[in-house]
Amino acid sequence: MASKATNTILFLHATIITINNAREIIHDGYLLVQNTRIAAIGQCPAPADIVPDVTIDCTGKIVLPGLVNIHAHLVQSLLRGLAEDLPLHNWLCDAIWPLESSYEGKDGYHAARLTIAEMLKTGTTCFLDPMITYRAGWESVCDAVGEMGIRGCLGKLVKFSETNRQLSITDPRDKDLLAMSIPALISAHQQHHGTHNNRLHVWAAAGTPRGAPASLYCELGESCAEHGISITMHCAEAPKDREIYHDLYGCSAMEFIQNTKLSSQATTNPGKEKSHNLVLAHMVNLDLDTDLPLLSATRTSIAHNPSSNLKLASGVAPVPAMLGGDLAINVGLGTDGAPCSNHYDMFQEMHLAAILHKGVCRDATVVGARTALEMATINGARALGLENEIGCLEVGKKADLVVVDPYGKGGLGAAPWDCDEEGGVSAITTVVHGCTGRDVDMTMVDGRVLVADGRLVDGQELEILRAAKLASRGIRARCSPLI
Repeated sequence: MASKATNTILFLHATIITINNAREIIHDGYLLVQNTRIAAIGQCPAPADIVPDVTIDCTGKIVLPGLVNIHAHLVQSLLRGLAEDLPLHNWLCDAIWPLESSYEGKDGYHAARLTIAEMLKTGTTCFLDPMITYRAGWESVCDAVGEMGIRGCLGKLVKFSETNRQLSITDPRDKDLLAMSIPALISAHQQHHGTHNNRLHVWAAAGTPRGAPASLYCELGESCAEHGISITMHCAEAPKDREIYHDLYGCSAMEFIQNTKLSSQATTNPGKEKSHNLVLAHMVNLDLDTDLPLLSATRTSIAHNPSSNLKLASGVAPVPAMLGGDLAINVGLGTDGAPCSNHYDMFQEMHLAAILHKGVCRDATVVGARTALEMATINGARALGLENEIGCLEVGKKADLVVVDPYGKGGLGAAPWDCDEEGGVSAITTVVHGCTGRDVDMTMVDGRVLVADGRLVDGQELEILRAAKLASRGIRARCSPLI
């Protein structure tokens, strides 16, 4: 993907939400990008000795860290609008799994480009995909990430047979089990991890256990620990999932994680450094007294997906309990996939996360706007083990950032926010509750401008859309006898 490349870019007269340790908000600020990193940041006027190649006037605009989406199914954008109004298990078994097993050729590539384009245009600069299936085409998806310029962690699915007579579950993707093995994961990690200027990282991905022997998950955990491969896994998403852990494995969700060594941080040795990261998605239906202490002790991160959990009637994750007290569990945000949230817009997830739990808890003080923004930035970076590189704006960090223009398209949804008024409506409230991804003016990843004036700089949006439409038609045609 072509992009504007310069050595130094100076942003001037911006309201800068840093998310640094002091949580500074700089009014009338400047930020200097040199090559791939932030070289200077402060309040205007910028030092006279700064002579940039490009100067960008951000008067009336807000600069914030690039958003980090830690649960985004990259190749499901082709399935947007399908499988509507179904509970999770029917949604999976009767629609999504058959559709995913019908991908062929370059379908996954076209889907990935569509999703990445949407993410970049709505301010996401880094993501974790929780499940690249075999039919999506692993190599093609890696190519899409490299070409589009985004920072991505790709979870290569390690698949165990979902056939279970007791649960009446049959997964058509099981025909490709050999290609979704632990050796295939290790090979992919050796070949692709750290490629594209270290923008692409390879993770292991696992689905919710539904009858497969626990020993297979244990083998996955041990292999990932040995090779330093981070893991993401769907866990305790639907009410039925909690029953499966109890009835088939005789334990809670986090006891299963601990027993199968999927978390590399042993509770008996809290000082031990992690050999890999673990991100558990959803975590809605838990045994709170057992699972929350284990989450904290193992330093496991949670991908909270409010839109998806509500649409699929899975429930609401106990996020206030995770964040509160002495637990300090790291919680990030994810959009999930297009067929279960209909978008990849992290602004929508921030807004929902910041209001949902107030209603559930009947407590207006829980999960405030600042917390929601932290979940979408530094918490997400921490979940991916990238908090020393991204997630906040400070000197030395990677230049992954977003410029938001609340009034750029003539909208009034952010009014009366005033960039010149320090004591008025806060910039954080404006971003979380007054903006959507459509208000993103510019997106930069690794010091390269990938979105300018709300458009991809390479001008390929129409071609990406055309190819995605054709691919979606083919998938639906091939799958129509099955669903």
